[in-house]
Amino acid sequence: MNNNDTTAVLSPIAEQAEETETSSQPAIALPVQDGQPKTTDRATSGIDKATSGTEKTAPEKKRSGRIPEPKRFKIFCGSSNRPLAEEICKFVGVPLGETRLQRFSDGEVQFQLLENVRGADVFLVQPTCYPVDQHLVELLIMMDALKRASAGRITVVMPYYGYARQDRKDRPRVAITSKLVADLLTTAGANRALLVDLHAAQIQGFFNIPVDHLFASPVLVSYFRELNLPDLTVVSPDAGGVERARFFGGRTCLILDDIIDTGGTLVKTVDALLAEGADKVYACATHPVLSGPAVERIAASRLEQLVVTNTIPLRDDAARVEKIKVLSIAGLLGRAIESIHMETSVSTLFN
Repeated sequence: MNNNDTTAVLSPIAEQAEETETSSQPAIALPVQDGQPKTTDRATSGIDKATSGTEKTAPEKKRSGRIPEPKRFKIFCGSSNRPLAEEICKFVGVPLGETRLQRFSDGEVQFQLLENVRGADVFLVQPTCYPVDQHLVELLIMMDALKRASAGRITVVMPYYGYARQDRKDRPRVAITSKLVADLLTTAGANRALLVDLHAAQIQGFFNIPVDHLFASPVLVSYFRELNLPDLTVVSPDAGGVERARFFGGRTCLILDDIIDTGGTLVKTVDALLAEGADKVYACATHPVLSGPAVERIAASRLEQLVVTNTIPLRDDAARVEKIKVLSIAGLLGRAIESIHMETSVSTLFN
């Protein structure tokens, strides 16, 4: 295609420069009317034609057909928890963005956006759960693609923040991985982060971008309120909580934690409470990591019920355990996404 076949859309500054240039060009002679020749310059001729309402130049036609979309936002997800992303999209009434995620034979990730995101407010849902490294690299690659596609703003939505437990130097010559992940997310292109029940709240300080920290407690509290358990007492699963178990005799106990990993501490706490006379023991946690022997331990324990959220998808063997109950936080995340997009307060979700 040669230069004559290309139609350019001029910016306001370029149009002013064009008008200044054409004003110095010679006048155009028009046909004689009533015996007097009529003249006009090129700039006036262009204005008359544009304002006549009957004909527009090619650049004007292209501009008038463009509809601004300042309110639009898009939601994308990776492979770690697509069902949660689909629930969020259903809640907010936005279709899940189309992407292509593939892997080479050596495991290398290849990601492509299949729709335009230029100038859009984008939310990328990806908990970095097992396999943590794979899902983290996948998240970084997706953000790089969004940044290079000129997304207006990228908010990384991480229902589960992997590597959060290594948040300080508790031994010589160790890494602070929660800080490292924060730096990686920012470098990859994140403009904002939406996180759920961090292992330590001070991890927010590792970010140099705005962070919205959500709590799953409204979802969990609502569930246990409906159960109307008698003499309910909340218990910490740490060592101090186990030592105080003797004070919970004759009561229904609820063990509250943010993460359940191998389940060892949970089962020991249940046994200690029941040994001191507790009637029943329930447990709840936001993130069901459930690695190693966790599922077997929970299934064989005297725990009445373990209530978790869907920040992490359950393993198949965990989903078959009847005493494990899963609650959805899609509505909580959906309302937070709407608040961030509309620039309203997120903290009102917890009032």
